[in-house]
Amino acid sequence: MQKFIKIAEKINYWTIILLPFSVAIAPGVANTVIALMIITFLFGKIIKKEKLCSASLSVIIFEVFMVIGALTFINTVSAKDSLNGMVKLFKFFLIFLVCSENIKDREHFKKIAISASCAISLIGIDALWQLFSGRDFIRGNSIQAAIGLPRATASFPNCNVMGVYLAGLTPLIAGLALFSSGLKSRIFLTSAALIGSVGVYLSLSRGAGLGLFISVLFLSLVRKNKLIISGLILLLLVYPFLMPKNIKEWAKSVNYNPMILLTDETRMSIYCYTVHMIREHPFIGVGINTFSKNYGLYKTAAAEARMKTADTIYAHNSFLQMAGEMGLLGLGAFLIFLFLTLKSFWLAFKRNTDPFLKGFSVAVFAAIIADLINFFTETN
Repeated sequence: MQKFIKIAEKINYWTIILLPFSVAIAPGVANTVIALMIITFLFGKIIKKEKLCSASLSVIIFEVFMVIGALTFINTVSAKDSLNGMVKLFKFFLIFLVCSENIKDREHFKKIAISASCAISLIGIDALWQLFSGRDFIRGNSIQAAIGLPRATASFPNCNVMGVYLAGLTPLIAGLALFSSGLKSRIFLTSAALIGSVGVYLSLSRGAGLGLFISVLFLSLVRKNKLIISGLILLLLVYPFLMPKNIKEWAKSVNYNPMILLTDETRMSIYCYTVHMIREHPFIGVGINTFSKNYGLYKTAAAEARMKTADTIYAHNSFLQMAGEMGLLGLGAFLIFLFLTLKSFWLAFKRNTDPFLKGFSVAVFAAIIADLINFFTETN
């Protein structure tokens, strides 16, 4: 039995490392890795007769979040979709438990960083290949377009999903590069972060680009790297003159409205309808994982006269979609969990004496910040 436990632990160890890379390949590959990760974790718990998890504050808040998800069944228009939503939520809870309990040493962190670096490099290179050939070399996806400009998707179903993925991982690798002390590791990590940044740009995902920019600026300020700070400020000043003509013309057509530039007119209408949905069901929402099925019920004639939208659509704002599906109670629990997570990484950064773990902590903090910024324009 001890032999089986050791095999399970080894599989669990490597599936955690492979997880960020597997997501870059295909959902089926990622789900297989996640299944192995969770099964080996549960196997170890059962054999060792251990509790599923400790009663930490973060775990308790996550459990409260799931309870609120279950309460939303009261208002759901589709018990099947809401059940699928709860299954997804429980899967994420188990991923959280596996990673929080089984990533225990700096060598494991390093291997995860290498996996993430290889993943964003692969996606960035694939995006470049797709730009010139018209198809990505991983899954054969065709390149997309908007306002006459090509938008890369790489192996992902659309450009914004690729932006979400890269904006979440590229700041992590950029932070590790900034805090790395070894020349070889700094070159490797910097190269990966630059390739990932190219991928974000080729996606033309505004939320992802803004999240990446602010997170790297934050890391540079923490690190007090004057060269990168100056470079980012210079980029901000010169980009309006260097941006593609199509973007300049589109910006002019919307009178340089900052909200429309960050999102677009259609999404502004979607946000209004979502606020209407929240007002109608402020506490427990319309039902977890049912936003798209409910959306058309909360459209108003006056708003539709200005800008028409489809009857089934995502909110393109993670906070509003969560409040719509799970109410303000669900959103509140999610925000508390995020606060605890950010606080734990910031304290780890402040208290750690190990340079690598110190850098890893602030890099994860910055990556979460990038994700949160992107949450305002995407349903992640």
